[in-house]
Amino acid sequence: MSHVRFDVDEGICTITMDRPEVRNAVDGPMAAELHEAFLRFGEDDTLAVAVLTGAGGTFCAGADLSAVGDPERRNQLDPDGLGSGPMGPSRMEIGKPVIAAVSGHAVAGGLELALLADLRVVEEDAIFGVFCRRWGVPLIDGGTVRLPRIVGQGRALDMILTGRPVGAHEALQMGLANRVVPVGESLAVAHHIAEQIAAFPAECMKVDRASAYRQWDLPLDAALRSEGANGVPMVRSEGADGAQRFADGEGRHGTF
Repeated sequence: MSHVRFDVDEGICTITMDRPEVRNAVDGPMAAELHEAFLRFGEDDTLAVAVLTGAGGTFCAGADLSAVGDPERRNQLDPDGLGSGPMGPSRMEIGKPVIAAVSGHAVAGGLELALLADLRVVEEDAIFGVFCRRWGVPLIDGGTVRLPRIVGQGRALDMILTGRPVGAHEALQMGLANRVVPVGESLAVAHHIAEQIAAFPAECMKVDRASAYRQWDLPLDAALRSEGANGVPMVRSEGADGAQRFADGEGRHGTF
C-alpha cells in the first residue's frame, strides 16, 4: 500500500504524505516512496514546482519510531551520512522550487522535511519543533544545516537545544514560515503561489534559485562571480525575450 500520493496539474505536482493514522510518521518504505517522488519531480521537465503536504490535518510527526526494531520497516541509517536521508529526500539537491503546505505538526523529521522546501505556507494551528530532543534522537535529515541558514544560528539553537514548540506566528516572525493562513487553506495558498512561480520564465528562475543556495559555500567575491557567470547567459536568452516584450508594451502600468 502506497503512503505517498503524487498528483499532477498543469506543471505543478503535489506530493502528499498519506499515513494520517500515525500523523504521517515516516518509516523506511514510506521514506523510499518520498525519495522516488522527488526524483520523479526532478526528472520531469514538464513539472515546474512541487508542493509537499500531509494528509489528515498534520504535515508530518517525524520518523516512525515504532519501526526502529523492525528490519523490514526501519529507516535507512548510513554510518557515513551518505545515501538518501532516513526521511527519504532530505539529502537531495532539488533543482526546482518546492513549497511546503504545513498544517498541524511539523516536528522532528517532519520539521526537517519542511526545511527541505524553499517556501513554507503555514496554517495558524501549525506547530514546529525538534521534538526528537526528548527521545535522544538527533537531527540527521538536514535540520542542523538548513534551520540555521533559514532562521539564523541563535534562533536555530534555541529550537535545537530546547526542543520547544514553535507556533505559526512565531515561525513567521523568525522567517521559518513565509505565509500564515487560516486552518485548512495552506494547500490552496501553496498551489496559488506555485502557479505564480510556474508562470515565470523557468530557466532564469532556476538559475537565480541555484545562485541563492550556492553562495553559502563561497566567499563573497567568488559568489558574485558565480552569480554573474550563471546569469549572463540568461540575460541573452530569456532576458532578451522579456526585454523585447516589455519594449512592446507588455507589463506597463503594473499589469503582467
